Amino acid sequence: MRDTVLTDLDGTLLLFDQDEFIKRYFGQLCRQMPDHEPDRVVRAVWTGTKAMIGNDGTKTNAERFWDAFAAEFGEEIREREAILDAFYRNEFHEIKGVLKRIGAAKELVDTLRAKGYTLVLATNPIFPKVAVLSRLAWTGLTEDDFIHITHYENSRFCKPNPQYYEEILAAIGKRADECYMFGNSIHEDMIAQTLGMEVRFLPECEENPHGLPTDGYPRCTLEELCDEVKTWDDVNA
Repeated sequence: MRDTVLTDLDGTLLLFDQDEFIKRYFGQLCRQMPDHEPDRVVRAVWTGTKAMIGNDGTKTNAERFWDAFAAEFGEEIREREAILDAFYRNEFHEIKGVLKRIGAAKELVDTLRAKGYTLVLATNPIFPKVAVLSRLAWTGLTEDDFIHITHYENSRFCKPNPQYYEEILAAIGKRADECYMFGNSIHEDMIAQTLGMEVRFLPECEENPHGLPTDGYPRCTLEELCDEVKTWDDVNA
């Protein structure tokens, strides 16, 4: 029986315009580094992100990011990590205005938990844990709703690398054929199907920059998915 659900966060549980989110995020982030040119900060963040996405597993994603960041600004930039963590706890929340709506995500998770499903927040681990938990809070959910949450401190791979999903399975002691994966990205989330997971494609904030075929993946809105899981068998029945 499939008794475990992995779900993406951004664009899946958290519905927003990604371009607007990135614009506001970089605006806020650059204000935390006023002694550096904004264009340089943005370039360094993208360089660090690419380093994480290409991670071969020999370092954590956090190590990959800060190695790339330090290559741009010098080793002293590592001292800013605590300052940026504070930013994610505070000013970062001002970006919440980009959200389309909230409510269904909490209903979905609450329903699954009540039925006994094991839940994993499988968000692409390119942010520190504090940033993931801040965004998760916008949905009304908390860390306690999941047995495992991916972030750049505890991950050595990124989507769409299948090893990202294998790392999760190893961490929670599950097989792919025991799991579902919910997501809005054909490239990053639906690849879980190739490992043996059953997927649900939520296209409201669809990410498909490569124009990959979408047929073959069951699709639904977040509200429709809520209605579906209400019909699922209880895990402990």
